[in-house]
Amino acid sequence: MLSRRGFLVASSAPYLSAQAPLKKIAMIITEYRENAHADVICTRLLEGYEYYGKHQTPRVQTVAMYVDQVPANDMSRDKAAKHKVPIFKTVREALTLGGDKLAVDGVVLVGEHGTYPTNEKGQHLYPRYELYSQVMEVFESSKRSVPVFCDKHLSVEWWKAKWMVDQSKKLRFPLLAGSSVPIAWRRPQLELALGTPVKHAVAAAGGPIEAYGYHAMEAMQAMVERRKGGETGISFVQTLKGEAVWKWTDANAWALPLLTAACGRSETLKPGDMRVNCKDPLVFLLRYKDGLECAVYMLNGHLSDFTFAAEVGGRREPVSTLFWLQPARFYSHFSTLVHYIEETIVNRRAPYPVERTLLVTGALAAGMDSAFQKGEKLSTPYLEFKYSAPKESLYNQGAVPPLEKKP
Repeated sequence: MLSRRGFLVASSAPYLSAQAPLKKIAMIITEYRENAHADVICTRLLEGYEYYGKHQTPRVQTVAMYVDQVPANDMSRDKAAKHKVPIFKTVREALTLGGDKLAVDGVVLVGEHGTYPTNEKGQHLYPRYELYSQVMEVFESSKRSVPVFCDKHLSVEWWKAKWMVDQSKKLRFPLLAGSSVPIAWRRPQLELALGTPVKHAVAAAGGPIEAYGYHAMEAMQAMVERRKGGETGISFVQTLKGEAVWKWTDANAWALPLLTAACGRSETLKPGDMRVNCKDPLVFLLRYKDGLECAVYMLNGHLSDFTFAAEVGGRREPVSTLFWLQPARFYSHFSTLVHYIEETIVNRRAPYPVERTLLVTGALAAGMDSAFQKGEKLSTPYLEFKYSAPKESLYNQGAVPPLEKKP
């Protein structure tokens, strides 16, 4: 039985929780314009979003912005004025609110989009590492750290990505990274039970090779990391182009059935033979330390969404699914990502491991190197590391919000 004091404390807990101040965040952004990642992520953090059939008001308070580039169609100035958020001239000032010490409870770094160079390998040189490094300088000088979200893959260079994750361990803050694809809707719903034997897996997608190759590879990794024995890391990466893609596919009996099953889930599939539809095919080949073999096909001209299929123990037919993304504004698959960004900042715990993003970042970088080296098979002993998949199924299983109504 509760004492009177105990009853008062217990009965007031919901009220106290509801009145607790929101965690304050700083947004570090490369470019904020309509439909850029800053819009579909940061606008939700400012104004709320639909999630599992309900409107979610922001659980964090944006108190500062740093915006690296301001194009003619910039949204940051209007959004900042609307929500009374100051825009600072440097990352340090945004994190300290113009003072000497870290003055926020979380950092959201969206380093995607903007006018930045592309290197000879076809990699966009977004300054994620450079902006993140400035955040670390504030953490170090303040002798305090807070949760950080970093959009998409960490860097185009492995050593930079590894350093970024190592900093989160050294300075003891939760780091969430990656994209919206693995946690979007799945059609049909599919999650591999932890410990499922996986023999081979395929992802199929279309779009820009690096930017969308990352999405396809990350979506596949979110599935196969749940396999029997857990994640062991990747030992070899090879990228094939053109006719070499089909020669390899024909030489590996498991590849075509899984590719056909994956493409069969697409909602954008073009009728006809994929070898005719796709003029410039590409495949990233991944060999894992435990022997798992995976292939990530980029089939521009044949499909433009993200699909997956795997050969698993105990099943005669492949399991397969589509990672379904809402095809127009307001791109509600980003609501799931924003939900987990808030979870990380509010609870100081990342719901899924940053090691997934780190592994895919390294695999993609090696894949781009292999393509640049005309299909050279590259050994990746630095990618042979273990991590544990989350026990929960974190992809969105709720209702799909309607598209934005035009005025």
